[in-house]
Amino acid sequence: MTDASATLVQGTLDMLILKTLALEPLHGWGISQRIQQLSHGVFEVNPGSLFPAFRRLERAGLLECEWRTSENNRRAKYYSLTKAGRQKLKSETKEWERQVAAIARILQTAS
Repeated sequence: MTDASATLVQGTLDMLILKTLALEPLHGWGISQRIQQLSHGVFEVNPGSLFPAFRRLERAGLLECEWRTSENNRRAKYYSLTKAGRQKLKSETKEWERQVAAIARILQTAS
């Protein structure tokens, strides 16, 4: 993550990766680009953050991977969600929405 996005709440990158892969299987560079596009450039994920997250999510049984030929005709490791990954995304999204609502309530209080 760049300096501007390094202050993300712990676990947010994992959730963003899971959400990105809920749309379709992608390789690492594609995931990075999709997160940047969907966030309108707010989040730029560098490989130093992304690949350790992939390993962590794979070990947790939330992702699976396979080697395929990319759109550039190169071999790339494509990641996709497992059933457990989809369930984790659903529960994390619900918890994230709860926390965002609570933060919004706190920020809206009069000073």
